[in-house]
Amino acid sequence: MLKRNKIIYWTATLWLSLGMLSTGIVQILKRNEEITMMKHLGYPEYLLIILGIWKILGVIAVLSPKLPLLKEWAYAGFFFAMSGAIVSHIILKDSFADIAPSLLLLTLTVISWCFRPASRKFTHPTTPITT
Repeated sequence: MLKRNKIIYWTATLWLSLGMLSTGIVQILKRNEEITMMKHLGYPEYLLIILGIWKILGVIAVLSPKLPLLKEWAYAGFFFAMSGAIVSHIILKDSFADIAPSLLLLTLTVISWCFRPASRKFTHPTTPITT
C-alpha cells in the first residue's frame, strides 16, 4: 500500500471513528438536542439508543485489526445510517447546516472503506466447484 493511501485511510478512519463514537455516546445519553432532532425527523426516541450502540460497536469493528467481515457490516451500517439521515433532512427541507454533519460522516465512511488496506478487507474464500 502506498504511503499516501495509508495516510488517507488512517486520517479518514480516525475522524470517522471520532465522529461516530461521539455521536453514539450523545445518542445513548439521550441529550435534549438529539431527542428534539429525532422528533423533528419523525423517528421514535428509542431509536437513539439503538443507533448509539450500533455506532460504538461499529467503531470497535472498524478499528480492530481483525474481523474483516464484521468491518464490512460496520461500514454498511455507517453508510445506511448517514445516507438515511441525509435523505430525512432533505425530505423535510432542512438547511445545509443540518445535513452537513451526516454528509461529512458519509464521506469519511466512503473514503475509509475505499482506502482500507488489503489486510482489513474481506475476501470471500473460494471453494472449487466439484461435480
